[in-house]
Amino acid sequence: MYLKTTILVTSLAASYVLLVFEVQTWWHGVLMATLLGLSAAGIGFNVQHDGGHQAYSNYAWVNKLMAMTLELIGGSSYLWRWKHVVLHHTYVNITGHDTDIDLGILGRLTPQQKRLAYHQWQAFYLWPLYGLLAIKWQLVDDFLKLIRGRIGTQRFPRPNGRELAIFFAGKAIFFTVAFGIPLRFHSVGAVLIYYVIAGLVTGTVLSVVFQVAHCVEEAEFPLPLEETGRIERAWAVHQAETTVDFARRSRIVAWLLGGLNFQIEHHLFPRISHVNYPAISRIVEETCRDFGIKYVEHTSFRAGMASHFRWLRRMGMPSATG
Repeated sequence: MYLKTTILVTSLAASYVLLVFEVQTWWHGVLMATLLGLSAAGIGFNVQHDGGHQAYSNYAWVNKLMAMTLELIGGSSYLWRWKHVVLHHTYVNITGHDTDIDLGILGRLTPQQKRLAYHQWQAFYLWPLYGLLAIKWQLVDDFLKLIRGRIGTQRFPRPNGRELAIFFAGKAIFFTVAFGIPLRFHSVGAVLIYYVIAGLVTGTVLSVVFQVAHCVEEAEFPLPLEETGRIERAWAVHQAETTVDFARRSRIVAWLLGGLNFQIEHHLFPRISHVNYPAISRIVEETCRDFGIKYVEHTSFRAGMASHFRWLRRMGMPSATG
C-alpha cells in the first residue's frame, strides 16, 4: 500500500507541476489536466477510501492521515465519513436514507423516487452531469452540509475544534493549489478551463464506478417494513443483494480502483484493506451460493456500465416500478 500510495501521490504532484509550470501548448495542458484528474480519483479510490474505512493500516493515526488525502483533492474527510461510512454503508440503496442514490430532481435512480417527465432522457443526459460531482462538492456541497448540519435529510454532528480547523485548512490549501498558485502564472480563463477538465475527469470516474456497483438492474432497492421500520433481510444479506461486483478477474481494474470492483466484499468487510478482496471473493461467492443469497458479478466494467444505462432507461419510463 505504501508503494501504491507513493506512485499515486507522485503522479498527482508531477501532473500538477507540469500543468502549472511547464505546459506550453493547449493539448499538453489537456493531457496534464486529464492525468491530474485521474490521479486524484486514484488517490480517492485507493488511499483515502481505505484510510476513511480504517482499512489502510493497523495504526489509527495512519488511517486518519490517509483519510485526510481527501482534503488534498478538495473534499472533507469528516463529512465523507458521515456521508459514506455511516449513511451509505448503513442504509445502502435504501431510498430516503442512502444519500449516494439521491440525485434530486436531476435523475431517478430507484423505483421509490418520484419520476419527472424529462427523466425519460436521463440515460443520455446524466453521463456528462456525473462529471460535475467533484467540482460540486469541492465548491458547494461541503459548505452547504456544514451550514445546514444535514446530509440530504439526515442530521449529523457538525465538526468543531480540531475537525473544524482541518475542514477550513483543507479548503484553504486546496483553493490555494487549485487557483491561487496557477493564477500567478496563467490567465483566469486558462486556470478555470484546466480546473474544469481535471474536475470533470475526477467526477466522472468516481460517479460511474459507484453507479456500476449499486445502480444497476441486478441490485436490490429494498424499503423498510411499515410495521417495524426495519429492513426484512439480515445486514450481511442486505449488503450482498444491494451491491454488484464487476471485472473481478482484471488485476489492472482492481489496482486502479482500489478493489472497488469487489464491491460486495468491500461492503461485507469494509475495514479490511482492499488488497485482500481478490483472495476472499471466491469464499464470499461460494458462501452466498450455499445459503441461497443473491451474488451478482458483471464480467467487465463495460458490462456494468451497460447495465447502469439500462437501469436509467427503465427508471425513466412512466410505468417503471423496479
